[in-house]
Amino acid sequence: MPLMQALSGALFTAEQVRELDRRAIVERGIPGYELMTRAGHATLNALRALWPASRSITVLCGPGNNGGDGYVVARIARAQGLRARVVSPIEPTQLRGDAARAHADFVAAGGRVEPWTREALETDVIVDALYGTGLTRAPTGLAAEMLAAANASGRPIVAVDLPSGLHADTGAVPDIAARAALTVSFIGRKIGCFVGEGPEYVGRLVLEDLAVPTDLPAGLEPVARLIDEQDVVAALPRRRRSAHKGEYGHVLVVGGGPGMPGAARLAGEAALRAGAGLVTVAVHPDNTGVVAARPELMCVAARGGADVASALERASVLAVGPGLGRSDWARALLEAALASGRPAVVDADALNLIAEAPRRYERWVLTPHPGEAARLLGVPTADVQRDRLAAVRELQSRYGGTVVLKGAGSLVRSPRESTWLCDRGNPGMATGGMGDVLTGAIAGIVAQCGDLALAARAGVFVHAQAGDLAAGRGERGLLAGDLLDHLHACVNP
Repeated sequence: MPLMQALSGALFTAEQVRELDRRAIVERGIPGYELMTRAGHATLNALRALWPASRSITVLCGPGNNGGDGYVVARIARAQGLRARVVSPIEPTQLRGDAARAHADFVAAGGRVEPWTREALETDVIVDALYGTGLTRAPTGLAAEMLAAANASGRPIVAVDLPSGLHADTGAVPDIAARAALTVSFIGRKIGCFVGEGPEYVGRLVLEDLAVPTDLPAGLEPVARLIDEQDVVAALPRRRRSAHKGEYGHVLVVGGGPGMPGAARLAGEAALRAGAGLVTVAVHPDNTGVVAARPELMCVAARGGADVASALERASVLAVGPGLGRSDWARALLEAALASGRPAVVDADALNLIAEAPRRYERWVLTPHPGEAARLLGVPTADVQRDRLAAVRELQSRYGGTVVLKGAGSLVRSPRESTWLCDRGNPGMATGGMGDVLTGAIAGIVAQCGDLALAARAGVFVHAQAGDLAAGRGERGLLAGDLLDHLHACVNP
């Protein structure tokens, strides 16, 4: 079994990948320089596959093993007939270990390190081998100048292992980082490529296993895993031909306060499209007409908590918050919903009301965006975005249940202390109503499988997948309602 198949979506910290390197070298007897040589070959192969017409490259080589990888890339490129220029922010005499050997082999093959000038970037492709995972602060001095010039050059950048300046664990960019068109990463996926600013800087990501043994990660628990279609299959198995609607649950959407009828209807329609057997929407009496316009939705006019009592009894899962508002009416409905003891998917203003009066509940899925997460944690939104993994862990620890931290690279944290990441979706989904569709989708899947954590993963995946399909005609101008028909297809893998 190839290592990439064995890892099956595992995401690691920089320290964990260093441990994998150590195991390969110390426990499996693969020389470090052999791994460096394989990394150089893999990088150049990926570069030439994407830009086959390129005839010249410039390699920015840093002071550590990432720079050593770069010297290998330059040496092999020269051997293949390409013009390879190398510049470095340090004197090569400062190199140590395998990096020094890589530089020596590059020089022995006729290469030389040129003085830094912006003209050195006048080649077809630029290779960033400055720091990789070896830097946890902002690049400074000449290295920062090189990265700024590379980003401004208009030429494609290939990052070796990780774009220099991008934090390997958080995806943060303290100041400047290489904006890569292609990142060739080795042995294990770095979580920083998928969270925070990572997706903006990584470009196309290629993972190379460097032919290390498949049992290398044994006993090493990944920091997170990628959600994939198998989660959808697990949550939504093929239906029996004799099935009936009562087997697929009854979702009650609680929301739709004065002036906000659309959110609750979107959530209700999404629950239907996700496959729930029955969906009822409880809204303010002013909004019943909007909901009733969708004939498959049942509707309750809720003047207060008592009006939803019978609907709560019939429901198997709740979707609370879309368009709810923060009025006394909203608080009354939220309290009635949570007092029912039903499993619940909680979003929007329901989250803001919970932030005002924190509580813990094990049978809910909280689905905050970064601003709502910040209010739940009592911190600035920037702190949430700076370390999204830490934020989703703290949310789950403090509030219980399952937590979905929405955004680019949505994270799902389960009560089993597992974290999952969705790498699907697109910027066109940054528009009103998308969260309501996600809430309904998750609730609709909970109604069918009964597993909150699994339904959260599957719901996040099919929602993002539907967004990508809906963006086929372009991201700008995408509407939340555009996802509904595609959602139908995505829950039928």
